[in-house]
Amino acid sequence: MFISCRSFSPTLRLLGIIILAGIFLVSCGPSSNQPAPATSPYDRAAEAFKKGQLDSALELTGKLARATPPEDYTERARVLRAIIFAGELKGSMELAAAYDKGAEKSKNPQFQSAYRRLHSDNLSVASRAALNLAETSHQLAPDGVIAKEVALEASFPTTEGPTSVKQLAKVLEGGWIESDDQEAAQADAMRKGIDEALADVVSGDRAKARQALASGSTKLGGAAFAIFLAKELTDGATVFDRHHGRDPQKLLTLCDQGDLIVKAALAQLKDAPDQGLQKEALKLQDQFKTIRKDK
Repeated sequence: MFISCRSFSPTLRLLGIIILAGIFLVSCGPSSNQPAPATSPYDRAAEAFKKGQLDSALELTGKLARATPPEDYTERARVLRAIIFAGELKGSMELAAAYDKGAEKSKNPQFQSAYRRLHSDNLSVASRAALNLAETSHQLAPDGVIAKEVALEASFPTTEGPTSVKQLAKVLEGGWIESDDQEAAQADAMRKGIDEALADVVSGDRAKARQALASGSTKLGGAAFAIFLAKELTDGATVFDRHHGRDPQKLLTLCDQGDLIVKAALAQLKDAPDQGLQKEALKLQDQFKTIRKDK
């Protein structure tokens, strides 16, 4: 049965109009549930890096780094990945060396066995980091030419790594550390490695790196960045020498990539001479020659 609005009092009719008007405004007005603007994978990676979430940062930058042709964020992704791989290399090599020493020093067969396993595990992490660093270096200078300037767009990690991994002091003396301390040593060594990589890339210390990244971005000269990469590749190459991984082919791969990145630096230094960088580049060439002999 149809009921006319006239059947209601003026007050109720007015209330109904107000309700209908409100419904109309809500349905047509701006929604409070509008999705936030999407952030780029690189922005999310930089945020993950800031929080120390290295695996997430690498996952988010993987596709960008391998993009052919390069995308807007490709070079930035490669620069950030180089820092992460360098930091992982430093951290895992420190852990591997400590556990190797612990196995040597300990008189307990069980401790020796456990420390040898931890040494091997961390050497494997170092191997992957070294090979990934070589790949990233090639991406940054595919034809032996590196950009005159690159950008490191990231903030210094909010959780700073220690200057020394305290748990490893006991390991170096052959003492035992429980699994909780092993995990803490792993986390501290990686944070320490990242902080050291950031200090190295700005040719300074942690304080200088923190200051350089205060705005979330800093510019790096191409030649200086190439020399940073080459230095890290010398460490990476030793992972495969006869004292460690004993993989001559991979050692030569790291040395070859190191030589190429040094040549990229030297090419730039012809146009913009810098005696300090020139000296470092030539020294690195000699180091790669020496490492090749230790395969």
